[in-house]
Amino acid sequence: MQQTDARKILKDAPIMWRRINSIGIILDCNSTYASKLGYAKSEVIGKPIFEHVPKESWNEMNESLQKWFETGEVSHRKITFKKQNYETFPVLLHAVSLYDEKGNLLGSNTVIFNLAEMNDDKIKELKEFFKNAEIKLDEISKDYQILDDNAKSEYDGLKKMFDLLSSTDLNEIKNLR
Repeated sequence: MQQTDARKILKDAPIMWRRINSIGIILDCNSTYASKLGYAKSEVIGKPIFEHVPKESWNEMNESLQKWFETGEVSHRKITFKKQNYETFPVLLHAVSLYDEKGNLLGSNTVIFNLAEMNDDKIKELKEFFKNAEIKLDEISKDYQILDDNAKSEYDGLKKMFDLLSSTDLNEIKNLR
């Protein structure tokens, strides 16, 4: 899958990110997502999202998917994730839908906050990352009209995701640990 300039913003981001299709199969993820789960990226792509959730949390993941199907986004959804070594950790999901140029649902961009890591230093790092990502997205938007349909769709989805993240109170997330 070709990476657009917009998606490159997330490549080595300090936050877990994945893209899923409309039935919950992981199409792409960043290195942070894979490494926090104890996998190589190639081991994650093509797997169902339920593979990274302990069985006792499948209901919460199903509810999250249902809300996404109904509303096009999910925010502040607390779920437990499972590493390859079966250790678990709490996360907070934020997902927004991704559409093609004709408005058909392609899947979602999902950002996952590892609640076990949320402290003042992490908040500072994430705020800086979000600020820089917004700047990069603004630069890409200047060339929006010459982007191909795939790049426009990618940009639109990530812009929507970062708009959601910019309204997120990171201190509130830290208190959910």
